Amino acid sequence: MEVKKDILWRVYLCFIGMGLFGVAILVKVFVVQNVQGNYWRSMADSLHTRYVSLDADRGTIYSEEGRMLSTSIPYFNLRVDFAADGLRENKGKIFTDNVDSLSIRLSGLFGDHTPAEYKHILRDAYKNKDRYYLLKRDVTFTQYQAVRDFPMFKLGKNKGGLIAETKNKRINPFKLLANRTIGLARENAQNVGLERTYDKYLKGVTGKRLMRRIAGGTFVPVEGYDIEPENGRDIITTIDVNMQDIVETALMNMMVSNEAEHGTCILMEVKTGKIKAIANLGKQPDGSYWEDMNYALQVGEPGSTFKLATVIAALDDQYVTMNNQVNLNEGRWQIGKRTVFDSEPHPGQTNVSIKHAFELSSNVGMAKLAMQCYAKRPNDFVAHLRKLKLDKPTGIDLVGEGKPVIKNTKSRTWSSTTLPWMAFGYEVLISPLQTCMLYNAVANNGTMMKPYLVNAIMEYGQPVEYFDPEVVMDSICSQNTLRQVRQMLEGVVTNGTAKALWSPYYKFAGKTGTALVANGNRGYVDKIYQSSFAGYFPANDPQFTCVVVIKNKADAAKFYGGAVAGPVFREVADKLYAIAVEKQKPMRATLAVDTLLAFKNGQGREWKTILNKLNLPMAGNVNNSSWVSPKVDDKKIAFAQVQQVKGGVPNVTGMGLKDALYLLENAGLRVIIKGAGKVTSQSIPGGSLLEKNQTIVIELS
Repeated sequence: MEVKKDILWRVYLCFIGMGLFGVAILVKVFVVQNVQGNYWRSMADSLHTRYVSLDADRGTIYSEEGRMLSTSIPYFNLRVDFAADGLRENKGKIFTDNVDSLSIRLSGLFGDHTPAEYKHILRDAYKNKDRYYLLKRDVTFTQYQAVRDFPMFKLGKNKGGLIAETKNKRINPFKLLANRTIGLARENAQNVGLERTYDKYLKGVTGKRLMRRIAGGTFVPVEGYDIEPENGRDIITTIDVNMQDIVETALMNMMVSNEAEHGTCILMEVKTGKIKAIANLGKQPDGSYWEDMNYALQVGEPGSTFKLATVIAALDDQYVTMNNQVNLNEGRWQIGKRTVFDSEPHPGQTNVSIKHAFELSSNVGMAKLAMQCYAKRPNDFVAHLRKLKLDKPTGIDLVGEGKPVIKNTKSRTWSSTTLPWMAFGYEVLISPLQTCMLYNAVANNGTMMKPYLVNAIMEYGQPVEYFDPEVVMDSICSQNTLRQVRQMLEGVVTNGTAKALWSPYYKFAGKTGTALVANGNRGYVDKIYQSSFAGYFPANDPQFTCVVVIKNKADAAKFYGGAVAGPVFREVADKLYAIAVEKQKPMRATLAVDTLLAFKNGQGREWKTILNKLNLPMAGNVNNSSWVSPKVDDKKIAFAQVQQVKGGVPNVTGMGLKDALYLLENAGLRVIIKGAGKVTSQSIPGGSLLEKNQTIVIELS
């Protein structure tokens, strides 16, 4: 009995253990399926599916008058699903019937294989039932349109198997023009220029596409699981293409003829601070020139164009007037162990007015002026330079602006000769753009404007953000100082270093500069000169400020500012005076750019067709027979119904000419048309009582 009980006890124990084990299995199954189910299903799916990014269409950069400066164009990778139902049904009849003609058409379009080779490629892929076969990379939009009409492919994705992957390539239609300022949008490198500064607007929001893994490790899209990207916004710049071409051409001509190393030319609108053109050319290893660096933002010793700041300080602090005398010492003056030289000797020139010393661009005259006024208080001179904002970057909407250097007596390299050398543009570092901002302030009656390059941000052809002119300083100096300074700048052209540039047709004002620049560790022995000219025109009513800075080759035969940079300024001024100053127009952009969208009132069915074709987001529903007015609302295109009174004059304001004529003539009205574009006004208001034989005048713009 004891043995029997012992055996039964063991059996019961095993039975209970197995029962508990079974319950544990059931509990675990329940937990896996219901508690951890989502986690394990996602783990399983991750082995077979994945999300890939869908890049948004990058926004376009436009000039102020609406021309494309940088845009994206579509390219396509063509793939074929050789396991598509249509290609497999009826023993592959569609494929068999079309493979010969398709091979001939592909060979004729791309020219990379013979028809026989294409037929062999297609047959092998069909035999292997390749679901995502790569047929051709980087196909243009024109080629893609042609391929869609080829035999077999024209039957659609399910029957023809054609799959097109879209990708965008960034191009600058005007190539060289303002290339560095507009910038580059690059996949695997840092963007530059406006492409970098406004990247958050231009790039849009990336979407996602679910891809499923199939045999052979290939991933194919899963239909219905795409998160559509949000396209980037467009940018309207201040750049004028015609002005940019003038500036670029003038600078290029001088660079080539003088074999210069690099140069920049900046054109700024006086009243607003808009940069209308900016050229930056550097010599390439093969001797050609390209926009390789933004030299307008790089700091360096400015040379004699800096003398404007020196005379503004001395005049505004009321130490002197422009008629006070200064001794030029015939163009040579020793200070301690260093000697100040004028670029040209002035035999017989001793006591002359400060105005004439400025006109002659005398280094000796400016050095003596600074020592006379500020020798005991050099930091007062420094304080005035800081008041003119020369110690700070301009803040232009471009990344990479250099940091200026204006020394004071606490600076490590300050010496007894620093003050006089600063007076004629040495031992200071500023950028050509800072020089431009200072001269523009003089042209603008003393008001300093912040330079900027973008007018507005656009979305679906409508402005969503404006950038207005920004005043940096209401007045850089007193009106008395300003009056004297402007006379001195005009005197440079009529009686000074730029008199060879004088024009009989209009007056302009400016200052030449010729600076000896260091060549790395070799110092100044190579005699490399930087030629510059800064000025504005026309002098009596300034419209544009222009600064030209060119670094010449070593031992260049021609290097004076008046002979190298000055002619570039004069060429720009001559052409702009002819086309943009005599026929002055308001320079504020209307932002009516040449985009793909031109918002006009129209019929609901037509707008729905447009939005579907362009794959644009729509808010709400639109009645097919309604007349509607579109607008952008929260990144979608919304529509308001345009009410038409039965038996009344149709309301055609905002419509294109075609729709307006359709409504008005069907109502029995005689129509007189003025202008072009869309209807801005109608002589008989919409909804008015309709009378027989009425004539209505509509104005379009």
